[in-house]
Amino acid sequence: MKVYAINGSPRKNKNTATLLQKALDGVKESAIGKEIETEIINLYDLNYTGCKSCFACKKLGGASYGKCVLKDDIHEILEKLSEADGLIFGSPIYFGTITGQLQSFLERLLFPYLVYDENYSSIPPKKMPTAFIYTMNAPEEVMNQIGYLKTFNNIESTIEHIFTKPLVMYSNNTYQFDDYSKYKSNAFSEEAKAAHRKIQFPLDCQKAFDLGANLIK
Repeated sequence: MKVYAINGSPRKNKNTATLLQKALDGVKESAIGKEIETEIINLYDLNYTGCKSCFACKKLGGASYGKCVLKDDIHEILEKLSEADGLIFGSPIYFGTITGQLQSFLERLLFPYLVYDENYSSIPPKKMPTAFIYTMNAPEEVMNQIGYLKTFNNIESTIEHIFTKPLVMYSNNTYQFDDYSKYKSNAFSEEAKAAHRKIQFPLDCQKAFDLGANLIK
């Protein structure tokens, strides 16, 4: 078995990446008696674009029907993800939604599996389990007030249609800088942020671990 974590953050060792690794640790912990491999794919290391609307993936009788035909850094990654046993997506929130890098990746991953028939059915090789981890500066009450969840639900419903309904967790009010004094950031209290992180982030790490453990049950 192989489970992949897709890191939509430009940073490899901060909030999103840390929680994705905790989720993969949970996957390994729950896989007693099973041979399982895990891997984090850092999207910002890769050179690719979103969907180019060539529709080669929809061409009847075409060699690339149901597959993305574009040849770039994620071509081989999309091939191996097609046979994965689980996918965990993670992204910080920029202007109320996931990063452009992850959005472009999802276009390339999901669109080839969407069929333009009467039911808009889907044809992935596997209906694998999925999960999504969102990290954001916004506190939970702000996330709820300004409509983030509607955006997230739209993303999740597409993933559910193609694969399965994602397990979901949010990490709110995250600590963004190592030293707030070096940045124009007086909208925030570094002291309050640090106090919140000290208590909440270990809890978020446990939530991510539990999410991973539940993913392949």
